[in-house]
Amino acid sequence: MSGRTGATGNGGGRGGADRQGHAGSSGSADSAGSAGKRITEKLSSDALREATGKDWPQWFAALDAWGATSRNHTEIARHVREEHGVDGWYAQSVAVGYEQERGLREVGQSSTGEWRTSGSKTIDASAARVIEAFTDDAVRRRWLPDAEISLRTHRPAKSVTADFKDATGATSRLSVGVTVKGPAKTLVGVRHEKLADAAEVAAYKAFWRERLAELKSLLESAE
Repeated sequence: MSGRTGATGNGGGRGGADRQGHAGSSGSADSAGSAGKRITEKLSSDALREATGKDWPQWFAALDAWGATSRNHTEIARHVREEHGVDGWYAQSVAVGYEQERGLREVGQSSTGEWRTSGSKTIDASAARVIEAFTDDAVRRRWLPDAEISLRTHRPAKSVTADFKDATGATSRLSVGVTVKGPAKTLVGVRHEKLADAAEVAAYKAFWRERLAELKSLLESAE
């Protein structure tokens, strides 16, 4: 971990196509950097064309012609939806892809300029036990050492929001939610916000991948 991430731990419309897409779009990848992949790498031109009628280069050209570089995210997404008949997730994706391609937004940066990342893991444990692993100090220290958690909200078996202070004393914000997949199977999602920059986005993306794997190991071994 670098920067201030001192915690190290141990161990509608035309939007009916598959949202996952495939890697290998024509969008450039040089600025994907360590913060993660551009949306143009995660959603291929072929998948985008199937869903919206245009591939990435065609969307970039259409939005350039409209003057999108001088518009904000909401305006771009609305234009894609209202003028091109693309609804929901794909309208948002086209807007984000354009902003990243034109340098209006970095990977891992929200439309408001805030830096954030996220992670998720399916765990063979109840939702109550997963949330408890964030709220119970003794349990949390077993899989998330070197980080101080100050709870802001706590809904048992549902969600947690908290301030996250790493080993350097830097504070950011966590939002944790769960989706029940079965009697003893839960998908946990962590959103980490108010990070300093793209370097922290990259560092914490790797950090949560490791820590959630450790959480899964801890809870499943205790079953």
